Amino acid sequence: MSISTTPQAEQPSPVAASTLFTSDELVQINEQLAGKSPQQILEWAIDNIPEGALWQTTAFGLTGLAATSMISSISLSRDEPHLVPLIFLDTLYHFPSTLALASQVEETYLAPLHVFKPVDQEGNEVEDAKAFEQVYGEKLWEREEDMYDYLVKVEPSHRAYAQLGVKAVLTGRRRSQGAERAALPVVEIDSTGLLKINPLIEWSFGRVKEYIDAENVPYNFLLDQGYKSIGDWHSTATPSSNPEAGERSGRWAGQKAKTECGLHKDYFKMKKQFEKKAREAELKRKDEAKDLEEGAVKVEEVEISQSLAGLVI
Repeated sequence: MSISTTPQAEQPSPVAASTLFTSDELVQINEQLAGKSPQQILEWAIDNIPEGALWQTTAFGLTGLAATSMISSISLSRDEPHLVPLIFLDTLYHFPSTLALASQVEETYLAPLHVFKPVDQEGNEVEDAKAFEQVYGEKLWEREEDMYDYLVKVEPSHRAYAQLGVKAVLTGRRRSQGAERAALPVVEIDSTGLLKINPLIEWSFGRVKEYIDAENVPYNFLLDQGYKSIGDWHSTATPSSNPEAGERSGRWAGQKAKTECGLHKDYFKMKKQFEKKAREAELKRKDEAKDLEEGAVKVEEVEISQSLAGLVI
């Protein structure tokens, strides 16, 4: 397996340091939005983020669907087309129901949907899991978890941000999801300068589901089978029956310490780790190729020697 340290044709720069708001302004904004409803937070974002700079990143989980529905209502009330376009990262391992839901949401809300997939070593998007595995090998999520996260989530997301001019994103994160999300602010700036807005931050899973049902929002039927947080098919299970377990406890089955896919981790750290792993894999590949070549030469030398000695092999 050969893994390039630059998995896209032209490595996009991470989002430049945010010029939208200063640190002091960010503190004031969080104070201003504290206790506000999701709709009010969304209206603030639409009114205060420059046109074309605000996007919604979504994997069509319940919270993201609620936000999309609310944005649709706000857009209709203003007699505008859907005001916040969507970014969907197709990891190539989503459940078929997730992919079907993506199309349904796009059609239901007339929401512009931009899909980004992992790329091969030449920077070309790979179309399916088979093509991905031809480049990076089978079950990369088991062999190199962080590398997998970088390839299917982190790199595609930052490629999307660079290509689309994204400066701010709406997320589906909520404090009730626990772990690293328990202390989230409403608005934050990540290590790349990207502004992240968490409009449903104070809602519980139950409150979100009530909204979904009341507004007839389309959702993934796997939720009716006990799932609460749905990611890739190979690592998603129903949540733990332990009452103290969070709703995302089934997101990475068998990986107790994992709570995030990499999308909301430090970009530069993830990128550095990926490049290190990629270099190690490339060196290993070269060593193995060299060993095979040297072995072939030795076999050939033996055959020549035996032939000269008049031996029959």
